[in-house]
Amino acid sequence: MILHELLSFEMLRLIWWVLLGVLLIGFALTDGFDMGVGALLPFVGRNDVERRVVINTVGPVWEGNQVWFILGGGAIFAAWPPLYAISFSGFYMAMFLILAALILRPVAFKYRSKREDPRWREMWDRALFIGGAAPALLFGVAVGNVLMGVPFHLTPDLMPIPDASALMRFFGLLRPFALLCGAVSLAMLVMHGAGWLVLKTSGEVQARARRYGRTAALVVLAGYTLAGLWLAVGIEGYGYAAPPPYDGPSNPLIHPIVRGGSWLEAYGQRPWIAVAPAMGFLGTFMAWRALGRGSGGRASDLAPLGWSKMAIFGMISSVGLVMFPVVLPSSTDPGSSLTVWNASASHLSLFVMLVATAIFMPLIMAYTAWVYRVLWGKVTPDHIDDPKGHSY
Repeated sequence: MILHELLSFEMLRLIWWVLLGVLLIGFALTDGFDMGVGALLPFVGRNDVERRVVINTVGPVWEGNQVWFILGGGAIFAAWPPLYAISFSGFYMAMFLILAALILRPVAFKYRSKREDPRWREMWDRALFIGGAAPALLFGVAVGNVLMGVPFHLTPDLMPIPDASALMRFFGLLRPFALLCGAVSLAMLVMHGAGWLVLKTSGEVQARARRYGRTAALVVLAGYTLAGLWLAVGIEGYGYAAPPPYDGPSNPLIHPIVRGGSWLEAYGQRPWIAVAPAMGFLGTFMAWRALGRGSGGRASDLAPLGWSKMAIFGMISSVGLVMFPVVLPSSTDPGSSLTVWNASASHLSLFVMLVATAIFMPLIMAYTAWVYRVLWGKVTPDHIDDPKGHSY
């Protein structure tokens, strides 16, 4: 037996769908609080010292956290080539803005303290705010557009053709439901960033983080509820009209998707997936409570971050589980929609990448855990003023 045949094509496709979700959720759980802290910077830091405290809570870890974003993009490119081609071209302007905003962060980290000029530092503080808030908003807008369907079609030779100009594609993304998803995404990561600041800071900075985090949690609860109701009554879902061959060729045109019904019908077909939104609501509510309790020791300061991680895991998982097996629906030609069963790389490619992932993923996770252990503890003004330190 050939080694890669130890796992069926169907099983490998399913494993890589799960792994893609793990990578995207890992990015939201780690780099998500970096973006949330950036979005909170102008509000929780009222003077230069406080803002430097805030910046130094994420300065040593943001680079490692952003590795999850690179891994997620690489996984899409290698395991789901059509998904990579269509999503990165269809969302080209949005992706360009996200990358431009993310590039602002390292530049701002490195250059902010190079000069004592308050205007110089204020300029880079604004850059850090944009580098946190803009990606958090645009990632949510992208998710909202995926749920509504992306305008593209496939030619008979499987060439993806976006159905609008680049400029119109960008402004066409700013639809009401997508903007609602963007607002939920931004509020969710602000809540997450507030949880991180509660863990890593003290005093007035921590108190402000708690207040803004609680407000963000309420926005998340209201927005997530409204988005669910909107999905139930205002947005059509996608699915196979008949069961497809799970180990068939990666050709969306052979067994096309049809449009109709509701995405939420998935809860009737697979009731167990209701655990995901339940985790989202419970995690957000408990984060709201934990943020309001005040500082009472290490466990109390850790609780908001832990609950916000649960909320993020549940909310992102709920989108993937409701859409399964669809990964990118087409709003203009549903028959061109991409699914877990029709858009993957070859059997051998998926197996080889799985072996590499099994070797390197534990190493990455172990290193990440070690870094957080080394950097455990709160950032204080004394740390900022230490001439022997390496603060930003």
